[in-house]
Amino acid sequence: MPRPKSDFETLRALDFRDPDEVLDDDTMYTIYEVARMLQGLDPDRELDAETETVLLDWAIPWMMVNADAFVFAEPDADDEPGHYGLA
Repeated sequence: MPRPKSDFETLRALDFRDPDEVLDDDTMYTIYEVARMLQGLDPDRELDAETETVLLDWAIPWMMVNADAFVFAEPDADDEPGHYGLA
């Protein structure tokens, strides 16, 4: 439900890091791993489905805005995610 700004003690500007500040140049990641790393989490950390969904809500637009910085590798199987890395 929407809330008035006055309900919040502190408001911060959205500040996204550049892809090269988040990802290692020689490594490919799934979108799930990228989402974790954007939040400063270990890419292998186990998360509940609800938390993972929230993190993806941040990661997908970030990757789209920075699409020129990424390369993509096809998944090994139809039921696996693709992998992304720095261009």
